[in-house]
Amino acid sequence: MLQPSPQFMTRARPLALARWLFVVAALVVVMIVVGGITRLTESGLSITEWKPVTGAIPPLNAAEWQAAFDAYKRIPEYQAINQGMTLAGFKTIFFWEYAHRLLGRIIGLAFAVPLIWFAIRKQIPAGYGWRLTALLALGGVQGAIGWWMVASGLSVRTDVSHIRLTVHLLTALVILAGVVWTAFDLLALHRRPLAGSARLTPVAGVALILLFAQLAFGALTAGLNAGHAATSWPLMGDTLFPAGALPAAAGARELIDNPFVVQFVHRWLAFVAAAGLLTLAWQAGRVGSRWGLGVVALVVTQIALGIATLLSGVHLHVAVTHQLTAALLLIAVIATAHRTGTRVPVSKPA
Repeated sequence: MLQPSPQFMTRARPLALARWLFVVAALVVVMIVVGGITRLTESGLSITEWKPVTGAIPPLNAAEWQAAFDAYKRIPEYQAINQGMTLAGFKTIFFWEYAHRLLGRIIGLAFAVPLIWFAIRKQIPAGYGWRLTALLALGGVQGAIGWWMVASGLSVRTDVSHIRLTVHLLTALVILAGVVWTAFDLLALHRRPLAGSARLTPVAGVALILLFAQLAFGALTAGLNAGHAATSWPLMGDTLFPAGALPAAAGARELIDNPFVVQFVHRWLAFVAAAGLLTLAWQAGRVGSRWGLGVVALVVTQIALGIATLLSGVHLHVAVTHQLTAALLLIAVIATAHRTGTRVPVSKPA
C-alpha cells in the first residue's frame, strides 16, 4: 500500500514562512540604512526618552514639538555642539531618529504577528518554532540595546558610545543573517520535504568571521567618526600610518578607541576579508551555485565604495551606499554559505 508523502501529512507551510522571512529581511536592511543615515546626520540623540509604545506617536502640535526640543536642549550634544539650532533644524534630526525607531516597531510587528498566526494554525515545520522564537527574542533585545546606546550620549558625552553602537549594529546584522539563513532552510524544506538544515562549512565559517570582524571595525569607524581621520588612499596622508597617531603608552584599547588605528585596520582588513569571501565564492562555484558571482561583485563594489567614502570626506550618500552594500553582501554571503552547506546536492540543470 502506498504511503502518503510527508508533504500531505503536515499542515506546515515552509514556502509561506520563507517568503515572510525574506520580507522581514528586506525591512531589516531598510532599518540598517536608516540607522546609518541617523548616525551620519548626528540625529541619534534627538529623542531623549524611550517609550516603546507611546513613543510611536510623534509630536502633534507646537507645544509638543517645543517640549521635545527643550528636552534635547538639556543634553551635552546640544549644549556643546548645536547651540543655536532652530526648531526647524531639530525637526530634521528628529525625523531620522523617529523613522529609525518606528521601523524597529514595524519590524517587531511584522515578525511577531505572522509568527503567532503561523503557530496558531500549526503551519510552522517541526524544529523551526524555537529558532523563530529566538530570532523574535533577539529583536526585542535589540530594542533594549538601541536605548542602551542612546542613553550613553544623554549625559557627559556629546555622542553615543562607539562600542555600544558597534554592539547595536552587529546585533542587527546577526538578526539579518539568522532570518536569511532560516528562510533558505525553509525554501530547501519546501523543495525537498525531508531536507535537513544546511551546515556551516569550515570555509564559510572563516569567511563569516572575517566579514563580521570587518563589519565591527566599520561600526567602530562610524562611531568614532574615524573616516575623517584620514581622507586619502592608499596612504593616510603621506605615510602608510600617520606618525604620532599612537601614544607612547599605546595598548590594546587603541584598536577600538583610536580613530587612526581603527580606520587603518578597517581599510586593510577589508582585503583579508575579501580573500576569505572570494574563497567561499570559489567553493560555491564548485557545487554549481551562482551565488558566488554575487559575492564577488559585491566585494569589489564594497571595497570601491569604502575608498570612495574616504576620498569624498565621508559624503552622506556614498557612506550610506557603503553601509547598504555591506548588508547586501552579508545576505549574499549567507546565501552562498547556505548553498555550500546544503546536505542534499542539487542537480545541475541539463
